[in-house]
Amino acid sequence: MISSWNLQRVLLYFMVAQLNVNYVRAAWPLGNSSNIQLLGLFDNLSNKSESSLLSIHSRAMFKSALLLSRQYNITIGGQFIGWQSAETNGNIIDALSKTCQALSYSNIVGIVGPGLSREAYLVVDFGKTIGIPVISYSVTDPDLSNRNVYRNFFRTVPSDNSTALAIVKLFARYNWTSCIVIYQNDAFGTGGSKIINEAFINNNLIVDQLIIFDIVTLRIRGDLKNYLINSPTRIVILWVQSSYIKSILENAIRHDLLAPQFTWILCSSISLQNFNETFYEKLIGSFSIEPVTGSVVDAPINTTLLNAAYQIWQQYEPETFPGATNVNSYALFAFDATWTLIKSLENVCATLKNNSYSCLSFIGSSFCFHRRFVHSDLLLNTLCRTDFLGVSGRIKFNFNVTDRIIGSYYYAQNVQPSSNGSGFVPVLQYSDSTDWKTFKQANVIIWPGSSLVPPTGRAILEGITLRIGVIESPPFTIVTNVIDEVGRNTSKLTGYVPDLIQLLVDKIGFTPNIQLAPPNQTYAGLVQEVVNGHYDIVIGDVTITATRRELVGFSNAIFDNSLRIIMRKTPDASIEMLSFLKPFSYELWLLVLGACVYAGLLICFIERQDNEMFQNRSVLSQITMSIWYSFGNIVGYGVDFHVNTAAGRLITAGLYMLSLILVATYTANLASDLTISKSKDSISGIHDIKNGKMPFNRIGIRMGTAGEDYYLREISFGSRSYYPLKSRQEMYDSLLAGIIDASFMDIGTAEYMTNNIYCNLTVIGEDFDKGGFGIVTPKEWLYAKDLDVNILLLRESGELDDLRQKWFQKRNCLNLDETSIAMQINSLGGLFLIFTIGTFLSLLLFLWSKRFIIKNNSLSLLRRKKFLFKRKTNMMKHSSKTPNYIKNSRIPLSTIVHLRS
Repeated sequence: MISSWNLQRVLLYFMVAQLNVNYVRAAWPLGNSSNIQLLGLFDNLSNKSESSLLSIHSRAMFKSALLLSRQYNITIGGQFIGWQSAETNGNIIDALSKTCQALSYSNIVGIVGPGLSREAYLVVDFGKTIGIPVISYSVTDPDLSNRNVYRNFFRTVPSDNSTALAIVKLFARYNWTSCIVIYQNDAFGTGGSKIINEAFINNNLIVDQLIIFDIVTLRIRGDLKNYLINSPTRIVILWVQSSYIKSILENAIRHDLLAPQFTWILCSSISLQNFNETFYEKLIGSFSIEPVTGSVVDAPINTTLLNAAYQIWQQYEPETFPGATNVNSYALFAFDATWTLIKSLENVCATLKNNSYSCLSFIGSSFCFHRRFVHSDLLLNTLCRTDFLGVSGRIKFNFNVTDRIIGSYYYAQNVQPSSNGSGFVPVLQYSDSTDWKTFKQANVIIWPGSSLVPPTGRAILEGITLRIGVIESPPFTIVTNVIDEVGRNTSKLTGYVPDLIQLLVDKIGFTPNIQLAPPNQTYAGLVQEVVNGHYDIVIGDVTITATRRELVGFSNAIFDNSLRIIMRKTPDASIEMLSFLKPFSYELWLLVLGACVYAGLLICFIERQDNEMFQNRSVLSQITMSIWYSFGNIVGYGVDFHVNTAAGRLITAGLYMLSLILVATYTANLASDLTISKSKDSISGIHDIKNGKMPFNRIGIRMGTAGEDYYLREISFGSRSYYPLKSRQEMYDSLLAGIIDASFMDIGTAEYMTNNIYCNLTVIGEDFDKGGFGIVTPKEWLYAKDLDVNILLLRESGELDDLRQKWFQKRNCLNLDETSIAMQINSLGGLFLIFTIGTFLSLLLFLWSKRFIIKNNSLSLLRRKKFLFKRKTNMMKHSSKTPNYIKNSRIPLSTIVHLRS
């Protein structure tokens, strides 16, 4: 005959074999044979293998701890500690009901569990009412850490406070700055997302979005794809129970929200065998961060207790024992929670041997809500002083928080390809004392997209197609018409902007779709096109202004800019040979001449009798010398003789004074006239325009530009009194036609156009309204940071400077220094003409004075030439009459030698 217990075992085995569910055959001893019991609560959500695995392992280690206490002969009041266990399904009322039922019929002195945070609140409050402790092995909600509120609650698993800190340090390790958090709408999810957000704020990190996963409908609230694609971050933290992870990841795979664009961090690893093999590539690079025991990170644990517990498990339930290396970490937390209660009960009863009440006495009725544990305070205080080495690490509590204060360990697992498809592989380890470091057995981390380079954590432009608006504006964008290979007339874009786009494409890897704006498009219109979504971005000579920033975003500056005034070049003045006489009026020149003659006559009259220089000279010569004396003193040169009389010296003093003032005045006026002649422009800079030196209607301003904003803001104070221009070409034409006299222009374009295209236009004055050109982007564009970083890299590498030099150093116009004040020949030509005339007259005077000498020398030379000519003629006649015998005679050589000797 089969006993009732054996019959139950047979029936249970039959159910497992037939239904193939997550229940297992067990042969544990009866746990309710003792009057002193602990209650174990284990969650077992139906059809969820991961949840069932955790529940099976945790329940087995719970029972192993109690059986191990029997092996160690730990008794309470002479009795071994028994147990009861119950499975919960996430329904908080069901968890409370099973707890109440167990306490109504058994002497329950402590609770291990529950497994879910949403169940914990009611169970902990119930335990507080009865006066018994509740120690959880998997509840991590940070709100339960407050010892003042939950004085009877303890947990051996690290709380979400520790997990949030570990995540923050992981972000610091890889320089990530923001994330999206997807969390389930219960105590576990809301508590975890709240503490992560607080930890991020305290460490200057950003939780960009909080997305809810509804555990009732099993759906994301809202459009997951829209949330993620439009977020600037590419790190997603999934804070849900393991039983929900698969469905969320499958949803993300359908919308292409995993690798290579996004890096997902899960709060628990799951089996990937249930995924379609075609999805494995998308899952590669994902992470999980899970609490682990001390042995995983080389921290000390109680191996004696652990090995003894494993032996008991294998003895009574070998079919569920996965091997020592595959036991779920939460099962070890469950053992330590159970062992903490066992040791605390033993200590309490040891101190109450002579007390009138039994150490495990209850008062009140048997109904659960009417019972009260007598020595509740003593037991709770003993638990707060707990400090021992458990199977998961050191277990220590205090009176301030409900969390274990030592022994928070984690590891990060990475989804990597393997021979069996894909799976989680430990790659990093963490403890609250050593921070993150490489896992002891890890080789390499595989990042999303099978990359070995850590992602930036932000939205990147690689692989993205961008509609880029550009506007014709030489040399930024130069449009030329060319005929392609098939004979079509197409536009070719060259210049600073196309080259910059190519640099960014090479560096980032996006696909450009360049669209040329219409010729009549204004810069304000370009900005509006980005607002309207016609362009993704605009690249060109678009100035960054406060007004535009209210509508769109701007990248870091791609070109340092300022405004300049552009005008026509003033034509050369007509040649004035006597321009050097302009410092004095003709009347003043006549007066100076008169003064010179007058002083000369006086000097002649006064000095002719007493000064030997005037002796033996004609009257005309004396007058000439006197006027020369006056002229020399007036111009400050002086002469080669001196006056002898007092009256003459007095006149000379007057001439000195006259010279001092006349020369200084002439010099100053001449310098002023010459400077003015060089400064032919009607204005010299922006201050002259502000001061009204040029009529406002003679100033051309292009509408919709930064120049218009400056004019309205700084010059006219809102009044549109300028001459409106619709395009840059209209500005050039209006300047050349004399319709306007000046306009504002960006410095780069102005210098290029005046140096290469419009040689008869020029820029004047200093630059003003300094700023920069930036790439126009949508406001709060998710790729803004990636673009900014790469622009800064181009600037730091010098490539932007090289690009500027390539396109803005050209010069085809004549290179004249517009700021030079050097005098030209025309300005002083008359002076040199007078000097030439003077030298010619002096030469004539010299020749006139030497006329008699020149005449005598000329006649003498003529006679000499005549004499020489006659002599030569006579000699030629004489030689022609020589006798032939003389011509034919030969003198012997011996005779010549004899004569010489």
